[in-house]
Amino acid sequence: MNAIGVFDSGAGGLSIVAAIRAAMPAQPISYFADTAFAPYGTRSDREILERTHECCSRLLEQSVIALVIACNTATANAIDELRAWAPVPVVGVEPGLKPAAKASPGGVVGVLATRATLSSRRYRELLRRVQADAPAVRFVEQAGQGWVELVESGELDSTRARTLVHNAVQPLLDQGADTLVLGCTHYPFLRAAIQRAAGTTQIVETGPAVARELQRRLGRAPAPSAATGTPDLLRFATSGDDGQFSSLAARLLAVLEAAPGARAVVG
Repeated sequence: MNAIGVFDSGAGGLSIVAAIRAAMPAQPISYFADTAFAPYGTRSDREILERTHECCSRLLEQSVIALVIACNTATANAIDELRAWAPVPVVGVEPGLKPAAKASPGGVVGVLATRATLSSRRYRELLRRVQADAPAVRFVEQAGQGWVELVESGELDSTRARTLVHNAVQPLLDQGADTLVLGCTHYPFLRAAIQRAAGTTQIVETGPAVARELQRRLGRAPAPSAATGTPDLLRFATSGDDGQFSSLAARLLAVLEAAPGARAVVG
């Protein structure tokens, strides 16, 4: 099938799938969600590495032509080991600190991510590199407490979702952030609530950048249009309930792919 294998702990990686489908509409995608062990943000480094290895092994059994680790936490903890082990190109995700630093008009960037990502060695190294290139930019950080669980339950714009989002976004705004980085692939699904809390503050996500890197690795030219991929080119499997996940996935993809300008983001 020459599919691209996309892995995440749950549904968050579907934001990356949407970007890949926009860039490569005819590309088959095989998606594996480790829902039985999600969320990863509260798990140990060892658990994350072991689960990532196990789930990517399942995708490789399908003879995928590339692996996309569509989870910031898994990328931060396991990408180096996966690249040394996997027989195909491996593309990870990381918070868009560099494009955010360039885009920030006032030089204050707020980073929203899981606690595991914010405390990871890979994230701290990325932050040091970006700060070295943009010493005038200040980065402030906040964990999106409960955000992953909101997306996994399909609760995207409820009163509770708006409250949890506001509780994480407001402290960053109070510190002067004029640009927000969505450092978890689940977070774009909460974009409406985030934008409501952030007002005119810029929002940076990484899906388009991942799609471009994947095209570069595979030697593919950009698609002539932003047409959405067809549903039969996308297959789902999970470590949990496949039917429940497929229903959630259809709803989440519809949210991103139907929203005007949803993919017009920095990254």
